[in-house]
Amino acid sequence: MASGHERVHFWQAPQLGGVELLHARYVEQRFAPHVHSGYVINVIEEGGQRFRHRGSDHLATVGSMILINPDEVHTGSKACETGWRYRACYPEVEQIGDVLNELDLARGGTPAFSISVLHDAEVARAFLRLHRSFDASGSALEQQTLWREALLLLFQRHARLPEASVAGRAPKAVALAKECLAEHLVDPPSLEELAAMVTLSPFHFARLFRRTTGLPPHAWLKQQRLERARELLKQGWPPAWVAGEAGFADQSHLSRQFKQAYGIGPGTYRKACARTFKTLPH
Repeated sequence: MASGHERVHFWQAPQLGGVELLHARYVEQRFAPHVHSGYVINVIEEGGQRFRHRGSDHLATVGSMILINPDEVHTGSKACETGWRYRACYPEVEQIGDVLNELDLARGGTPAFSISVLHDAEVARAFLRLHRSFDASGSALEQQTLWREALLLLFQRHARLPEASVAGRAPKAVALAKECLAEHLVDPPSLEELAAMVTLSPFHFARLFRRTTGLPPHAWLKQQRLERARELLKQGWPPAWVAGEAGFADQSHLSRQFKQAYGIGPGTYRKACARTFKTLPH
C-alpha cells in the first residue's frame, strides 16, 4: 500500500508461524496511544521516530531499535521532516515462548525489555538480515534460522527473564472491570456502573485503572475493540461487519482507529492475513 510518499508493506510470515511483519516509510502518520497484544521489535533504517513510552519521550534514529513489551502503551511520529523508514516484527507472546523454549531460554514467566530504544548494532543487523531475506525470497530454512539467531541475540542480551509470571498482579477491582469491559465491547457499562460493581468511587476507580493498565477505562476499551477487530479480520470477515461486531460506530470509524493504531487499514490487514492462510501448511 502506498499513499503519496508513504509506503507500507504488511504481511504475515508463514515460515515463522504467522509472525506479523511490516516494512514502512511514514511521513505524516501519527500513531495514537495504543498497545499490542504481543511484542514490538523495530529497526530504524532511515530518518528518525519520536514516541512516548512508559511516561517518557524517546527518539529512535538510524540503526537503533524500538522495543515494546506486550500491552504497553506507546505512540509514534516522525522526528524529522522526511519522516522515517523502518522494519518491524510483531510476534505474539506464544510465538516468542515457542522459540525461547527451543533455545532453553524460557525460565518461568514472560520476558520483558527494560529499555525503549536499543543501540546494539549486532542485534539490529540480525533483524535486518531476517527482514530483508523476505525481500529476496529467501528459503524457509534460511528465514527460520535467521529468526532464531536474531531472537537468541536479543533476548539473551537485553530481556529480563522473570522468576514468575506477572499475570494476576493487577488489583482485583481492575481485573473484574477489565473482564466486564471485554465482555461488553458493543454496549459497555458507564464509569459509574463499573465503579459501583467493584465498590469504589468513580474517581478512585478511574485513577486505579489508569495506574494499573496505563490507560483510562475508555481507552483500554478501544484497545480491546481493536484487538477483537484484528481477530475477526484474520478470520476473513469483511471490515463493515467487523466494525459492528467489535463495537465501532461504522466501517469508517474502524478504519480511522485501526490506521492510527497499526499504521495500515483493516482491508489491507485482512488481505495480508488471507494470503498467509492460503500458504500455511495444512
